Amino acid sequence: MLRKDKTRGYEEFNDNDTDESLQPPGLYENNTKDEDLQPKEANGSITGEEETNGNSQPLKFSKNSAFLAYQTIKDFMEKMNNPVMSVTYKEVETFSPPGIALFPGNARLLSCRHHYREFIPPLVNPGQPQEGDCEMQVVSYNGPFRNQSTKTALVIRGPSDVRNKELIFMQFSQNETLEDFSAISYMLFAKYSDLINSANHSEFMRDCERNYSMWTFSGGFRTRVKMSLVRTSGKTNDGTEFRQESSVVKFNDKRPVPERTDELFFAVFEWRDPYIQEIKLIVTANAWSSMAILCGVFMALFKAANFAKLSVQWIIKMRKRHRRNKERELNQIN
Repeated sequence: MLRKDKTRGYEEFNDNDTDESLQPPGLYENNTKDEDLQPKEANGSITGEEETNGNSQPLKFSKNSAFLAYQTIKDFMEKMNNPVMSVTYKEVETFSPPGIALFPGNARLLSCRHHYREFIPPLVNPGQPQEGDCEMQVVSYNGPFRNQSTKTALVIRGPSDVRNKELIFMQFSQNETLEDFSAISYMLFAKYSDLINSANHSEFMRDCERNYSMWTFSGGFRTRVKMSLVRTSGKTNDGTEFRQESSVVKFNDKRPVPERTDELFFAVFEWRDPYIQEIKLIVTANAWSSMAILCGVFMALFKAANFAKLSVQWIIKMRKRHRRNKERELNQIN
């Protein structure tokens, strides 16, 4: 294709060339020096400083988008590995009677009675056996620790009527012992009926000792234990545990001196309040929303990479065209 020039007649015109007016303004001025047209590197490639977006600013889209993608994936994995706990309280009229497993050792149970409204009558003949109304079971089993030692547990059916403030009051006595300190260990598990309905009571108690905590109450005191029930729902299984508040009151022993050789233990078990604490582990990371964010980030990465590629190609093309036009003008003059 030929075009007519007023001074030089006709000259060759490349179809790939576009009119100078279509170029971005101010990109190439007539006073451009020849040394400015030379590539910055020996191989003729464009350096990083020349890869601009037309406003003489470096292309930062790819770097920012990559960092955003990395941060999104990191936040998603952190939320997956660290679930948030949701705590709610459920009010009930009565609790399922828990199991109170006591390990008295050489101590002997004197009495076990149910009382209501936190009223405990004065002691009559402390240190002597008295009538009781508690339901209980005696279970012998091999403990899961201490080299399979044989243990004997006295399991008592716990209180259930939380509205009437039902409590259980127990008395134990123990003869003189060689131990420096006297205490009775006990353990709480969720339901007394689970022991009754289990096919093997020994296996059930072994599993309870493996999964539940042990506490103690000392001789010469009255230990008041207030229980609260906590249910935890995890990713794979559910668990039940007891939290307790205990207070200790010294026993004023009014027995004759010869009868004080037997050490007395007193324990009171009751519910703290009518609320069951339920804890659920919630994963706040949403896979669908995270995938949507990542798709947007990857799309931005693709767009930025494509834009950078086209910008570099456009700059190279403009430099070649400008150099070719300069060379054509010099040849015409020569």
